[in-house]
Amino acid sequence: MVSDEEALDVEHLQDLVQQQGDTVRALKAAESPNQDEISRAIEKLKQLKIDLNAEITRRKESGDLLIKSKEDFRQKVANSLESRLFYIPSFKIYGGVGGLYDYGPPGCAVKANVQKIWRQHFVIEESMLEVECPSVTLGTVLKASGHVDRFTDLMVKDVKTDECFRADHLLGDRLEELIADPAIKKEEKAEFEMLLARLDELKEDEMKEALKRCGCVSPETKNELSDPYPFNLMFPTTIGPSGNIQGFLRPETAQGMFVNFRELLYFNGGKLPFACAQIGQSFRNEIAPRAGLLRVREFTQAEIEHFCHPTKKDHPRFNEVAEVELNLFSRDAQLQSGKKEPFLMKSGEAVEKGIIANETLAYFVARTHLFLKELGVNMQRVRFRQHLRHEMAHYAQDCWDAEIECSYGWIECVGLADRSAFDLDAHSKASKVDLQAYELFDEPIEEVVFEVKMNKQVLGKAFKKDQKFVIDALTSLDETTAAKIEKDFEESGETVLENVQGIDGGKATVAKDMVIEMKKKTKKVSGRNFTPSVIEPSFGIGRIMYCLFEHAFYVREGDDENKAVFKLPPQVAPIKCTIFPLVNNAEMNAVSHEIYKSLTKLAVSVKLDTTAISIGKRYCRTDELGVPFAITVDHRTIGHTSTPKDGTVTVRERDSCEQVRIKADEVAKFISDLSLGDVEWSEATASLEKVVVAQQE
Repeated sequence: MVSDEEALDVEHLQDLVQQQGDTVRALKAAESPNQDEISRAIEKLKQLKIDLNAEITRRKESGDLLIKSKEDFRQKVANSLESRLFYIPSFKIYGGVGGLYDYGPPGCAVKANVQKIWRQHFVIEESMLEVECPSVTLGTVLKASGHVDRFTDLMVKDVKTDECFRADHLLGDRLEELIADPAIKKEEKAEFEMLLARLDELKEDEMKEALKRCGCVSPETKNELSDPYPFNLMFPTTIGPSGNIQGFLRPETAQGMFVNFRELLYFNGGKLPFACAQIGQSFRNEIAPRAGLLRVREFTQAEIEHFCHPTKKDHPRFNEVAEVELNLFSRDAQLQSGKKEPFLMKSGEAVEKGIIANETLAYFVARTHLFLKELGVNMQRVRFRQHLRHEMAHYAQDCWDAEIECSYGWIECVGLADRSAFDLDAHSKASKVDLQAYELFDEPIEEVVFEVKMNKQVLGKAFKKDQKFVIDALTSLDETTAAKIEKDFEESGETVLENVQGIDGGKATVAKDMVIEMKKKTKKVSGRNFTPSVIEPSFGIGRIMYCLFEHAFYVREGDDENKAVFKLPPQVAPIKCTIFPLVNNAEMNAVSHEIYKSLTKLAVSVKLDTTAISIGKRYCRTDELGVPFAITVDHRTIGHTSTPKDGTVTVRERDSCEQVRIKADEVAKFISDLSLGDVEWSEATASLEKVVVAQQE
């Protein structure tokens, strides 16, 4: 028999079984086998196998209970959100359609509050330029950005039913099952963990092999799957009645900001750095939408494009966030052997050590941390995960995701990327419009330049409308390129110019007779044109909201399970306050209406509930909506035969259930201050009369 400590370690038990098996085989292979010794060894091997199977069964049952617990919690949250009309499936009376949801009144209010906080936190406090661009986007724009050719996911089909699935989702789910299976050997587990880490980078043939290796089948029917193939996620459309202009519903809001860079730069006085922002709808024709608001076909994005000099990525306000402690899951932490865990580090130190590439990116990572904290997200369940090298586009300098943990695991809710100059270069090349900024030097500098005398007649015949772009390229040669051109002319009579802005393919073949003379000279220059880099924070509003709902949800301890509560911060809550007349009494109703008008004048969202049900039930109903405060107008407010009138009302706080009394004509300002977060409940109520709840009820 193994010890209790050994029984807790499946891998150790597997090793013991293997070692004992080797012992049995060695005893049998001996020149003079001892049957008694062999029998004892076999019995020990049998017992080890029994212990191993028992531990595997225990682990599986424990894992099943954990999964069931998560599913039960998730279902309770979903039931509350739908029953209280935070959101519901779109077109519900027609059976609905996957990935589309309607926000009800409380959902709309929460979403508006999240967006208001985001706009205050970023647009207003950072002096950003906010724009609003159409959801229908010209096809040539998305062709230039790469979406038409590369905005795809790998899809597989059930070979019998033709049901479609995202290949990486099926493989990811299967890998998590295999990794969690205690019967899997540690060598295989390590292989599956590595495959899971590489999931996003798998090419078509690699995905095909991995699906077969892991035994992936159709989830419901268990039928075989087709080979994976790419599926473009954009919704196509046409613009205009002729149908000749190709368009798409935008897959992101960013492209509208890139194509307006020239106008925004002019609006900003030609100065860099500057940032623009946009909140709007984006559309992705997801193969298999799931997990409620976490993967949908229409969603709200809040995106920022911060334009800066490519070699000057320090941030003037970085010192304000240098001491913010971040939960970082760096590239090295993800690739280290053994247990992979994030670590706490201040943003300033992360930049100093080169973990985050530059101050501007780190600044937005820290500001994102503060934004999520302000929303009420549980910061113990937030981490910033750095993209591995293979996850990043070739042009990206550094990328981080703000991931929030919920019952579905770690969910990417914010992407923060240093995209270099890729986007502006791509649109400049496709549109043949200059999307550059001008840098004025502190002092003029001397530069080696080449004066090129060209035969414009020959150039014009050869390049026609592209002549201007070739001339621009020839008048901005560096010394290395000029030397190459002279050498090419001598050897072959022509040269190929690379990276010519404005010409398809970026290349132009220039013959020797097009260039009359090239002369090297030194001149003083006071500035130069350059293409700015872009730092892009991109927020998924719906994903953040869902994680916030899960973090805020609880069932009041010791009460009936139906007494669900959303512990939403006052700034986020859909309704800040409810007003309850204790009974349906004309005088109480009149006071309640006056308080209602006072609150609405202060822009506090409020609900007046005069229904003839108990106060306790009304509290429960509003707790499930996340309403943080409730005002009750009672007999002391208006006076009663046995209760002298004192003009006070009770105010109840949702989470502590504490109640205090305050003058009716002071309660509106009191609630307004609490709702804005200007004061905490404990501080605001320190001098007020406390109500003993049992007596009140």
